[in-house]
Amino acid sequence: MSTESWPPQLKEWVASCLGQMTDANREEAQAELRQVISDAYSSKTLWTTDWAGVQLQSLLPRPYPTGSILKRKIHELPSATNKKQKKSQISKSAIAGALDTTDRAALSRRAERFKREHDIEQQKSMRYSSGGQASLRANHNTAHVFNPMHSRSASPFANPDDPEADPNVPNWDRFTIVGTSQEIFKDYLRLTSEPKPEQIRPYPVLQQTLTELKKRWREKNNYNWICSQFKSLRQDLTVQRIKNDFTVTVYEIHARMALEVGDMVEYNQCQATLKTLYELGIPGKTEEFTAYRILMLLHGRDRSELNLYVGQLTSKQKTNPAVRHALAVQRALSMGNYHALFELYIDAPNMGAYIMDHFIDRERARALLVITRAYQQIPIAFIHQELAFDTYAQTREFLMNHSAGFFVNPNSPDAQKVLDCRAAAGPLAQVFEEKYRKVQIKGRI
Repeated sequence: MSTESWPPQLKEWVASCLGQMTDANREEAQAELRQVISDAYSSKTLWTTDWAGVQLQSLLPRPYPTGSILKRKIHELPSATNKKQKKSQISKSAIAGALDTTDRAALSRRAERFKREHDIEQQKSMRYSSGGQASLRANHNTAHVFNPMHSRSASPFANPDDPEADPNVPNWDRFTIVGTSQEIFKDYLRLTSEPKPEQIRPYPVLQQTLTELKKRWREKNNYNWICSQFKSLRQDLTVQRIKNDFTVTVYEIHARMALEVGDMVEYNQCQATLKTLYELGIPGKTEEFTAYRILMLLHGRDRSELNLYVGQLTSKQKTNPAVRHALAVQRALSMGNYHALFELYIDAPNMGAYIMDHFIDRERARALLVITRAYQQIPIAFIHQELAFDTYAQTREFLMNHSAGFFVNPNSPDAQKVLDCRAAAGPLAQVFEEKYRKVQIKGRI
């Protein structure tokens, strides 16, 4: 199921029909197009109809004139004194008169075939007329609650009275699904068919669901269950085409939860949707997630995308503390200023440190490469403080894991150990090349 509530094949068919319309047949073709879509919706065959095989009668080629009419038109042509004009007229008449009658018969058979298919679809719609129309009326009466721009026109196309409406674009909001389920919690299941209203929760129930999920998260419930519930909540918002402040809040909260547990797949999915929602002008914590976006691009070392993204920031965004911090991290990395980098890591606002956790070890190893080349020996206490480790034991384990655990006094306590830089430099450089040469980010955007 796409973010739009209707089958892609239907949208492609509509676009194809609109492309075939001319000034001569546009009014008739649009009326027939509306009727076909309405009949398919009423009969619940939007997803089962082979739209590629549906043909509008008004778009079929007109039958060619009969031979007698052609002859009459030929005789009615004004006489020309110029021999060249006469020759041209005679040539055109001969071509028109030479039309093969078998071609006209084939066209007629094709028109009859499409007419029979259309009649079959209309017969199907009659079986569901009462229930389908009731569902359509209920949806039409409540859709404005979720979409303030909902059109009140009964036509599936934009309201012709709206000066900004495009009459060639179908008004999909007319068919928006409105859920009726009252379940607060619902596990996430991938949609494999058209969603049913009784399986989808309406807007007020979704608000209750979010309140309960926040409460459960504070009570330290299992993240896997919480994540499934949030994905189900997001799915119900998508199929009902609800895009408002509440939608933004849902994605922002889920993104923060994912960051907290290191679930970068769900975080990146939320971030991608938030980017789209922010671009629609829906308010939210735009600056906070702009900073996260910059840090994620730094994690992925995507310099071209980062430069493009930073270049599009507004002056207001750049003055935000979180965005300023992310830009300072970018400067520290580009200049190789690891001292400033690890100070920024300690003072990261919001949840920026959770993203920096994913690339801080890489930058620690890079900083150690500089240190081991600049010194012969260095106290582990200096490394502990300079590279922002939590404990001396963590510092020693990091050195050991990167093949740099060469100490002048290996039997001394961790706080008093001294690193042998000459011995550590070579193995550290090799491990750095093997471990951090490529960046793999699951669900990256």
